[in-house]
Amino acid sequence: MPDTEPNKQSDFMIEKIKERPINKKKLLRKIVTTVCMAVIFGLIACLTFLILEPVFNNWLYPEEEPPLVILPEESDEMAPEDMLVDEYDESSLQEVVESVILEDEQLQKILENLQMDKRHYEQLYNTMASYTHELETSMVVVTGVTSDVDWLNNTYESEGQTSGVIVYTNGQEYFILTDSATVRGAESILVTFNDGTSAAAELRQWDRQTGLAVVAVQLEGLPESTRTGTRVATLGSSNMRNPVGIPVVALGAPMGTVGSAGYGMLSSASSIMSTVDANYKLFTTDIYGSGQATGVLFNMQAQMIGVIIPGGGGADRRNAVTAIGISELKKLIENMSNGKEPAYLGISGVDVTAVANREMGVPFGAYVREVAMDSPAMLAGIQRGDVIVELEGSSIENFTNYTTTLQRLEAGQTVTVVIQRLSQNSYREISMEITLGTAE
Repeated sequence: MPDTEPNKQSDFMIEKIKERPINKKKLLRKIVTTVCMAVIFGLIACLTFLILEPVFNNWLYPEEEPPLVILPEESDEMAPEDMLVDEYDESSLQEVVESVILEDEQLQKILENLQMDKRHYEQLYNTMASYTHELETSMVVVTGVTSDVDWLNNTYESEGQTSGVIVYTNGQEYFILTDSATVRGAESILVTFNDGTSAAAELRQWDRQTGLAVVAVQLEGLPESTRTGTRVATLGSSNMRNPVGIPVVALGAPMGTVGSAGYGMLSSASSIMSTVDANYKLFTTDIYGSGQATGVLFNMQAQMIGVIIPGGGGADRRNAVTAIGISELKKLIENMSNGKEPAYLGISGVDVTAVANREMGVPFGAYVREVAMDSPAMLAGIQRGDVIVELEGSSIENFTNYTTTLQRLEAGQTVTVVIQRLSQNSYREISMEITLGTAE
């Protein structure tokens, strides 16, 4: 039977895929864009790393803060007579007195027969010179460099020099007490040690009332010989009983020249230097020096007992080397070494004596003799004749208590001050809040 269905044929479409031609301009544009984006992201990554690297580094490996300077507290000295009373009964004490009298008589006989010639004086002064050289390992020369312009508009550098004494080290820095006039306006500070080595220093803080300053030198970078040959001065005490007659050595610039020295004794310890918010005991010596003397006083136990101030002897003793007692300065030195701005209330005062307390009824405390103009004390309403009896929770028994307590406080801190004020023949208590400032 004939095939009636049409013959079906499958037609296949054969396609040939041809590669699209490369658009070189478009490809170049993409390459350039990719490279630019890579550069931009790379710059951003580098910048981010530079900014955040110190943050992460400090976070992962925190840098240790230098330890604070903390000077040791003074302990009360016991008088020899107090020790005798504790150690001996009445009969034993009599025996001690008799033996002392006998020894004194023997000493007198020795002195009567003693004849000193030039060899003895030479030996004496050689001994003092050797002792002075030992103390000088604590002394440095501080140079302040300042740029200026002369009248021809030429720039030049001027240098001022003063003495300094190393008062503390925390293992990372030397802290040097010096005169502020040379360093407070200096653009750079240079410290020269006893062996001639010089190093850069930075001003930590200075005090307007005493004119003293503390500068710091990094130990890192100093030669090992300098560090081993440098001695930190031992801070003694100026709270001595009967200090008059004690032999002392004046070092620094007692004669007005850096590196000078003088030998003598304490001739007076009864003067007081009154400043705003502090009173300082003054030691006067029989050493004849410069009216612009600076430096320090050492006793014969290699202890620093005073800081020489220029013109401290007064108009009639302007060339007598005079020093502030070290005990009154220790807290100030500690604060300046830590870069702490001295807290300022703004009063001058004295202690209330037992006679004033007993006969006039004046309460014990810090008696306000003067109030500085525009000071925090004046703005708060403290008046002349007021007696400060409490400062930020600390009882104030005398002006020394007031100064010591104030030095523990911070500038800008708001504190509670309690005063006693005379009103209608009796004292009444007044409490006030005062924000401490800084002396201008």
